[in-house]
Amino acid sequence: MTTTRAAQADQYINALSSNAYPGRGIVIGATPDGTRLVQVYWIMGRSENSRNRVFIQEDNGFVRTEAKDPAKLTDPSLIIYYPVRHANGAHIVTNGDQTDTIYDALQSGGSFESALATRTYEPDAPNFTPRISGLVDHKDGQFAYKLSILKSNGNVEDQTLRHTYTYEKAIPGYGHCIHTYQGDGNPLPSFQGEPALVPLTNNIREIADLYWKALNDENKISLLVKTIDIESGATELLVVNKD
Repeated sequence: MTTTRAAQADQYINALSSNAYPGRGIVIGATPDGTRLVQVYWIMGRSENSRNRVFIQEDNGFVRTEAKDPAKLTDPSLIIYYPVRHANGAHIVTNGDQTDTIYDALQSGGSFESALATRTYEPDAPNFTPRISGLVDHKDGQFAYKLSILKSNGNVEDQTLRHTYTYEKAIPGYGHCIHTYQGDGNPLPSFQGEPALVPLTNNIREIADLYWKALNDENKISLLVKTIDIESGATELLVVNKD
């Protein structure tokens, strides 16, 4: 069983390496020693506006996207946001400003699902980029982590498809990966299927290197890795920017 799982996870890393444009992506899982949960988030871009971004770590442990060259910023609405925030043991990671929607909902007694019920895919026709989100919440013992995707039905505005994946137990050494697109195209095809099983290691730098190297060199922009100690809640954060 372990060999099959490892082969499956490695196979997806190989598939990711051959994918020119998976878009923005999230991985959540656990280190092999089982002591820490892991969140990985990356961004990619094809246009000059999309590539004009870096991750900036704030003193409070939040991370925001910021224009690398403010003079070249043409439309901040879908590219400037907080991809990770945390409060009271809840650690949020998303590909857009729904981070704040989830954060505010949890602060006022709402849930991950109720927050995302108020949102839809991004209004960037004709792609209608999916909103992908993840949550690790130490206050809820019923699950280890959750992943969500809100996407259009076939790149049209008729319907929002809403999928939430709840993982009751983290598997040491593995995580689940979801990203916005199946690959390059015009319009860009939305991610299909369930989140994929992927490998993780005990070392935060090794995790960052694994996923950074798997991303298309021309289109990758920034990546972050966050680890959360399961017992203490202590966190470690590593940010990688292409430029």
